[in-house]
Amino acid sequence: MHNLYSSPKNMQNWPIMNMHKRQPSPWTFEFDKMDVDVAGIQIQTRELAQELSVHRHRQGQLAMVLRGAMSCTVPGALWITPANSGLWVPGGMPHSVSLTANGNVCFLFVDVKSAAPLPDTCRSLAIGPLLRELIIHLAQIPKARNHNAETARLRAVLLDQLKSAATQSIYLPVSEDPRLRRLTEWMMKNPADRSTAAQWASRLAMSQRSLSRLLQAELGMSFSPWRQRLHVVIAMKALAAGRPVQNVAADLGYQSAGAFIIMFKKATGILPGRYLMHNKAERRVGRSPA
Repeated sequence: MHNLYSSPKNMQNWPIMNMHKRQPSPWTFEFDKMDVDVAGIQIQTRELAQELSVHRHRQGQLAMVLRGAMSCTVPGALWITPANSGLWVPGGMPHSVSLTANGNVCFLFVDVKSAAPLPDTCRSLAIGPLLRELIIHLAQIPKARNHNAETARLRAVLLDQLKSAATQSIYLPVSEDPRLRRLTEWMMKNPADRSTAAQWASRLAMSQRSLSRLLQAELGMSFSPWRQRLHVVIAMKALAAGRPVQNVAADLGYQSAGAFIIMFKKATGILPGRYLMHNKAERRVGRSPA
């Protein structure tokens, strides 16, 4: 399971580690050599998922998922970014990144001055057609063209588009509290567990009222909505990896696919079957990095 509670590390370059072989990836970004207001890279994970351990950098970061899904852990939250969505991480914030297998993601980095008008907290962004094409173009552009007038104009348009992009909330609140950490780690590994809040309170050696107060104080919601949010997070990653809707519903402990479909549609605004079909289409026609 992706580690939700790693400690931050200072990293000047950005080596992505393979989750299975734990070998350095050829994809790196040299933050200390960035000399333009916006720069980027595009990453394809091929057949294996990829993970980048906890790190921070002064530049703000926008990740846009073209295919697959990305999870990003920041203090207090696990964010999920599905295909055709973006995630903004402000500069200086510790974060780790996990990409699903066969993923395709563009990362843009925005210098401190240009990022000042942008949010100072994580935000999931809706990516429109113009913003999508600008991100892809700037992530693929050769370094030799970084300083010409045309590229500078494109970067200016992109920054304007970012300021007006609609925000979304697709994240799972997490906590460093040992009791809630135990709950989160168990539920991430066993999402079909239908234990009630009272049963969890007993496991954690506390009253149900005390657990309810702790959940509200640390996560900002009660047990049932939090578990539903966890199910959405897990489902989005599974669907992005190509797992059938019926299987995902069973993995999460739903007795019928219909009940899962209703929950997913209410939480995300899209049917899981349509989400799955979109990711299958993206895998067939996905773009290659420059």
